Amino acid sequence: MSTQNYVAYIGIDWADRKHDIALYDCTSDIWQEYTIKTRPQDILDWVNQLRARYGGGKIAVALEQKRGTLLYALCQYDNLVLFPINPRTVANYRKAFQPSRAKSDPVDARLLVELMQKHPEKLVCWVPGCPQTRALRQWVESRRMLVGEKVRLTNRITAALKTYFPQVLDWFEDKDTLVFCSFME
Repeated sequence: MSTQNYVAYIGIDWADRKHDIALYDCTSDIWQEYTIKTRPQDILDWVNQLRARYGGGKIAVALEQKRGTLLYALCQYDNLVLFPINPRTVANYRKAFQPSRAKSDPVDARLLVELMQKHPEKLVCWVPGCPQTRALRQWVESRRMLVGEKVRLTNRITAALKTYFPQVLDWFEDKDTLVFCSFME
């Protein structure tokens, strides 16, 4: 994480319908917690409010995701410096200080800010790359998800066949071919 001075630190615990936000204002030492909706217009309005409040000052933003729509939506704004943080890191950090294991989105957003402030040397700023690289990354991730889904399904079929019809496993090497599917039908 860069040693540059930030005007604010923001932690975002994202969800499908709302994003919980914890904002720490470095000049006034004041915390704010609020939520915004996930629609692109709501995110744009929120970023514009930040620009009006902080001008061109850099704002460190921690997100509990390494990729996704929120990260890609925020990468277009020059005043935001994005730090994607693995959700498991936040969960383990929360467990260290909250043995009850109670999860709360506002608390997680605050913990993201705390991680940026107390452990800056452990965090890496996200660099979006050129638009072609981002598009290629999304395609590769989509393909990886499809391949993973294919493996998951063929593993389930194999497990079921071991119980009901184990001979067929010796007859067909690949369970993801049209010949195998036709035979099974």
